[in-house]
Amino acid sequence: MREIPWFEYDEDDLNVAQRAFADVLAERACSWLVDPDDTAVVPPAHPLDRELIVWLDIVDPQRNQGILTVGAHFNGTVVHADELHNQLFSLPEEATEFSFTAAGDPAELAERTAAWFEAILVRPLVRCEWQHAGKTYAVRYEFADTGRGLIESFSDALAPRRLRKRLAAEGIVRGRGRINRAHLGEPDLITSVRGDHADE
Repeated sequence: MREIPWFEYDEDDLNVAQRAFADVLAERACSWLVDPDDTAVVPPAHPLDRELIVWLDIVDPQRNQGILTVGAHFNGTVVHADELHNQLFSLPEEATEFSFTAAGDPAELAERTAAWFEAILVRPLVRCEWQHAGKTYAVRYEFADTGRGLIESFSDALAPRRLRKRLAAEGIVRGRGRINRAHLGEPDLITSVRGDHADE
């Protein structure tokens, strides 16, 4: 069975600068604790378009849950990196805390982009869970070092009746399975997903 490489691409799809960029990333990624399938190279859509996109999905392997997509747009001399849309792989309209921009030659930019990916991967990421009657009714993934939430879910059907009544009385709006962590109190379970978490 063929071993899948990190940041895999077809040589015919990329020019020399793009291949140099992707090759350095692939070499660095060999030491990352990520599945090669969670990395990707998106070649330019048109021959005249010089922008290459590389991305990495950060996943909770225990739940097979995608948590965060980060990546870089590289045009040969400049790289713009940030959190990406998890389907379109576009950069956000407003830069996030992950934003990174640099200029230089392809190999140098790839090294700096790899270091950027690595800085995100070592941040302590945890899964917080709130449980009732043996079932999880709310989940939130967050960085343990800052408390910044990434994704969350809330199930009305599984939540305690008292909590649902309190949230309704307080006018707390729940949308798309989400609810502010502050309204739930401390989680019943905190599990480390990536990095070192002091409570583990």
